[in-house]
Amino acid sequence: MNNPTMRTFFLSSNLQQSILKIARNTALVLALSSSASLYAENLDQVVAVVGESAILQSDLEQASSVFQEQMRSQGQQVPPAPVLRKQVLEQLILRQAQVEQVRRLGVKPSETELNQAVLSIAKQQGAENLEEFQRGLDSQRAGSYERLRTQVAEDLSVNRLRQQQVMSRIQVSERDIDNFLNSPQGQAALGSQVHVLHLRVSPKSQATEANVVNETANAVRSALAKNDNIKEIAEQNSNDQVVVQGADMGTRALSDIPADLAARISGIEVGQTTELINAKDGIHVLKLLERSADAKKALVPQYFTRHILIQPSEVVSPADAKQQIDQIYSRLQQGADFQEMAATYSSDTGSARNGGSLDWVSPGVMVPEFEKVMTSTAVGQISQPFQTQYGWHILTVENQRQMDMTEEYQRRMAKQILSERQFDAELDGWLRQVRAEAYVDIKDPSLKDADAQANSTQPTTEPSTDSNTEN
Repeated sequence: MNNPTMRTFFLSSNLQQSILKIARNTALVLALSSSASLYAENLDQVVAVVGESAILQSDLEQASSVFQEQMRSQGQQVPPAPVLRKQVLEQLILRQAQVEQVRRLGVKPSETELNQAVLSIAKQQGAENLEEFQRGLDSQRAGSYERLRTQVAEDLSVNRLRQQQVMSRIQVSERDIDNFLNSPQGQAALGSQVHVLHLRVSPKSQATEANVVNETANAVRSALAKNDNIKEIAEQNSNDQVVVQGADMGTRALSDIPADLAARISGIEVGQTTELINAKDGIHVLKLLERSADAKKALVPQYFTRHILIQPSEVVSPADAKQQIDQIYSRLQQGADFQEMAATYSSDTGSARNGGSLDWVSPGVMVPEFEKVMTSTAVGQISQPFQTQYGWHILTVENQRQMDMTEEYQRRMAKQILSERQFDAELDGWLRQVRAEAYVDIKDPSLKDADAQANSTQPTTEPSTDSNTEN
């Protein structure tokens, strides 16, 4: 077994924005749900087949209404109905092609992730909890809450598929990292302290239109580019629809700032402002006032850890695994040698060969249950049996140290910045591939141009219909 407790992942801020977009778009779909039933009653005929799924006329009409509503709320001109319907159909085809892959690969969110996403939508709609939200939706139309959960689960699954597929296409070599770290931009970004001004623009109520927030955010960014008086900027741009709040973040190490924000700051020069940064709590903009050398070290506690794992299998039931780990623990308490017991009984054959050794382990590497026990076990002590998703464990911490991880942190940060740069291009390439490989049969002759256009030069990245999409 290759250390099953290891968990390493990278989540692009582009994907985080996309996940936030789920809630906003789904909320707008909810607002149109009353008309959806009318569409379904009168217009249910197949307009396109994608893989093993059909896109109905009701799907197309409802999605077109959503796009129209979003464009109007942003002050954009709505294209003629035939053009809009073709554009919307292409996006439905692209989405369904991704859903087909989700189903084929068995990608799905956990119940916890799904509940958190639905709760976020519930709070945007003024509900305090899922139960209240469900009652409100189902009182308007029976089954609405379950349909919403299905839609959100699908959206989360599509985003997870994108994360897996796009990140696997991004290649950042050690040489790329070295070159970046040796460049003036890399040295400025990763070896510095920064003095940053921060302004946030948020709606005063749910009645505030998204385009009003966006316009105010652009005005704030323009003012911040010329003026460092954040109090004055906040007062001049706040009104009865939006709230502008400002703060001087002071001078701090770049490593103390969240990685996605640090990546934005690293790409600008002193005196410049970032592009608008969208988040759940509003639109943010930062201004870099000063950058200086950072002598601060990234010291990380490490634990020299051994463990014994008893993993349930076809021949070892969960009950038998628990009984076996308890017996091992009893023998250790009576003086049995930990390394010998690990070599004899542990299911983790990789570490068992070394007496259960996992070597030096840093926080954030192991699954939370393992890390919690590891960091709370005194040096020289043996933990009680505990369970993770991989089975039952016993661990011992033989030593502890503070390790200078400054170089490792800088390399991780550099890799994240370089990966961010590649993400959009790789996402576009992957979406083009998904669309090209999908089986699509457009039944409505008036929509045939959508298929021809998609197979020629039309970009397959989904157009922004969200007012909070980054500039």
